[in-house]
Amino acid sequence: MTPERSSVFVLAVALAGLAVLGLGAGSAWAAERDPLAPRAPKDRLEELRAMKNPVPATEESLERGRKVYRGTGSCNVCHGEDGDGNGIGASGLDPSPRNFTNAAWQKARSDGELMWVLRHGSPGSAMITVVPGLISESEAWDVINYLRSLGR
Repeated sequence: MTPERSSVFVLAVALAGLAVLGLGAGSAWAAERDPLAPRAPKDRLEELRAMKNPVPATEESLERGRKVYRGTGSCNVCHGEDGDGNGIGASGLDPSPRNFTNAAWQKARSDGELMWVLRHGSPGSAMITVVPGLISESEAWDVINYLRSLGR
């Protein structure tokens, strides 16, 4: 694990620990104000919606994405094991982490928008930048394929 990955992983584990102890920003999940609102800049949406995932959504890609989601990416800490936004680190976050099982959200967001969030974080939320420090771009595309499988 690179020093950058190690630091982000330690931060994610620390946040999860604070949530378990009730020392986070609160003891309950804060509902997203608008779960369908884009998190990418509005002036980039057209470009991002045109961006296609270069990694085919094969069973191998989904499995790689699942492993990164639950492993080096630590996505499950906040987004939950099942992608429902109720991970152990989600307690007290306002807004709550995205619920990837929401079919309406899945339909509203493009793969390019998701990649933008992975590269830049999500302004106004606790979502941090994970590409390229925590996971590679290729791993991110696998994670996006995996996230898409959660909305089925």
